[in-house]
Amino acid sequence: MKKFSVDNDISMAKTIHKDFYTDQLVYEMSKENIFSTALHYAGDIEMLPEKGSAFPLILLEGYLDEPLVIVRNKEDQVVCMSNVCTHRGNLLLTEPGKVSQLRCKYHGRTFSLNGDMIFMPEFKEVQNFPCQEDHLPSLQVFQWGNLLFIAMQHHIKPETYFGDMMKRMSFFPMDKLVRRDDLSKDYMVNANWALYCENYLEGFHIPFVHAGLSEVLDFGDYETELYYPYSSLQLGVSKGKENTFDLPSDSPDYGRNIAAYYFWVFPHMMFNFYPWGLSLNIVQPQAIDRTKVSFITYMYDESRYDTGAGKNLDKVEMEDEEIVHNVQKGVRSRFYTHGRYSVTREKGTHHFHTLLADFIGC
Repeated sequence: MKKFSVDNDISMAKTIHKDFYTDQLVYEMSKENIFSTALHYAGDIEMLPEKGSAFPLILLEGYLDEPLVIVRNKEDQVVCMSNVCTHRGNLLLTEPGKVSQLRCKYHGRTFSLNGDMIFMPEFKEVQNFPCQEDHLPSLQVFQWGNLLFIAMQHHIKPETYFGDMMKRMSFFPMDKLVRRDDLSKDYMVNANWALYCENYLEGFHIPFVHAGLSEVLDFGDYETELYYPYSSLQLGVSKGKENTFDLPSDSPDYGRNIAAYYFWVFPHMMFNFYPWGLSLNIVQPQAIDRTKVSFITYMYDESRYDTGAGKNLDKVEMEDEEIVHNVQKGVRSRFYTHGRYSVTREKGTHHFHTLLADFIGC
């Protein structure tokens, strides 16, 4: 049996082996086995206000560290490419701005806004040039409303990650969301990235950890829905009608007091929808026991901001971090290897663990 195998039957399963959180080799393997094959948040369309706009970024800085550039090309399409010159590896673009082409400042190799190499000085004598390897590798771009996502591998199908969430939230005005950097924040968590995710994936702890949130949400009506293969939903139902969604009649939740939709997308994105907008949380590994979590605020209705289940998010985060910090210490114990799952309350965590086991493959 593989060390990190997890039984698909939650009533029989043990939690993933503790070494997933403590083994440096597993942490390194996860870069290619898990994160390089995933979809990633890249920003929003406001970064690219006109044709020729280009925005450099480092994908999962501190972990994958992949230099990329997102461009709105002359055909008004959003494309993403490697930001590394195919000659000697220099970064092509270091600051966002408007460009007509991408020209390397090292030796002058020049690329179109679609990534094709179009000029290289002093290369007349070079045989079989240019070839495919001289063009910039492209990445898949997926846009949902104003939000942009990228995948390093073209065979990835975004609908397998986002399809169920997009269908459930079809009533929500994704194209009207406005990013608010003044209300966004990064948190440094002294724990393995997977521990942070699995804490998010169950509401089991809410009555014990989040007193304020427990006053708003009806724990008895709290539900988890699994969307195979790569996402899940936790449905936050309010104890009253105040600060809940105004749902259309064709919504499967019509008539219910929904205070929050908590969607998770494998392996590291959390979409927290509230009546005021979206709190998008991106989990970014930094070390085996250190994680950066970015809370990115997208506003829709500011008059409803910081109310209901979407209130005091910083306080809720501090409560979660205290628990996760202690779990990171606890899983190092010689006396702990596995736990078991609550069949009714920990479906999301079990789903996550089965995916980790499948992707890590050992």
